Amino acid sequence: MAKDRSHIYRIYFHSHGQIFEVYARSFYQSDVYGFVVIEDYIFGEKSQMVIDPSEDKLRTEFESVQRSFIPMHAIIRIDEVEREGIAKITDASGSNITPFPMPIPDKKA
Repeated sequence: MAKDRSHIYRIYFHSHGQIFEVYARSFYQSDVYGFVVIEDYIFGEKSQMVIDPSEDKLRTEFESVQRSFIPMHAIIRIDEVEREGIAKITDASGSNITPFPMPIPDKKA
């Protein structure tokens, strides 16, 4: 789907009560049903004088990750952008964004 290296995508998704905003060069629908794969994360230069602690936390979390499998229902929005911005994590409390409800599994045998 979105494998062209010249594109940059801003991806928002829910995780553990927080909203993640990340930038990546590639995303596509996974062979694992119900997941979107994010690859080639983009973060600002580490040599910058001012380092955003939220971006630094994301950089550390995704430092050795080759690809992430994010559940489709956790994806809020994907935008194609001209250049990367600052990746960040924001608290979802007080937000008007609600994760898509998941059906309760039926325990019939």
